[in-house]
Amino acid sequence: MDNFFTDVIQNDPRLHTTKRVSDSALLEPITRAAVEAIIADAAAHGIQLMIYETFRSQERQVQLFNQGATKLRNVGVHHYGLACDIVKDIHGEPSWKGDFTFLGGLAKAHRLIWGGDWGTPNVHHTFLDMDHVQRCSIGDQANLFRGEWYPDETYNPYTEVGGPEPPAPA
Repeated sequence: MDNFFTDVIQNDPRLHTTKRVSDSALLEPITRAAVEAIIADAAAHGIQLMIYETFRSQERQVQLFNQGATKLRNVGVHHYGLACDIVKDIHGEPSWKGDFTFLGGLAKAHRLIWGGDWGTPNVHHTFLDMDHVQRCSIGDQANLFRGEWYPDETYNPYTEVGGPEPPAPA
């Protein structure tokens, strides 16, 4: 199956890096466009954002897990070019301070799932990742991880979680 993961990410020299990767070129094109639109929309409302991490290797995931920086031992959607951590940009430095709930509305408006509610805001979640967005529903992750599926250009992650159709991006 040809897709962004097999064509681009698997051929990238950073496939096994333990360093943080913030290169938007390692975001699948539709995901990249949505992330860029979120950053532009936030800026229009006076909130400066930056991409903190895009691609993440399994090796980096284990390193972060061992440091206690994540609860997940196995790499998730970041590994496939479908997830991004977006943080506040304070004078060119990343910041996680303050409220990130605004990111939920922006993510949904651009058809990305927000780690603050995982696309299901009426469900209690024990794991929240307030600076995380992804273009993959929780229900589709297992197929993605097994290599049985990768989203195409028409994919809407909200359809898979049974939520309402988000508005079209402005």
